Amino acid sequence: FCSLSAQCCTMSSYQTPDSRKEEFRKYLEKSGVIDALTKVLVGLYEEPERPPNAVDYIKKYMGAPTGVDIDALKAENDRLKQENKQLTSTLEELNQRVLEEEG
Repeated sequence: FCSLSAQCCTMSSYQTPDSRKEEFRKYLEKSGVIDALTKVLVGLYEEPERPPNAVDYIKKYMGAPTGVDIDALKAENDRLKQENKQLTSTLEELNQRVLEEEG
């Protein structure tokens, strides 16, 4: 008998590793990922001189920014979220004071 929940034991929910791989491959193909990666790799292969950093080449080809400090952007984003929260709170307090003074 199955020691897992009944949901996990149904035949429709059971997937072999090969079927999961095939499902993922179909997803990548359907969404255009395989074509995009093939094009970028062919472009890299056809370069007359190999770029010193293949990952940067791929990022540039795919349209991703290079030379960006992700950690600095995340820290700035966190700081701005906190600042926004404080300003929103101040605005609510001031609006409440105005309503109390009018009333």
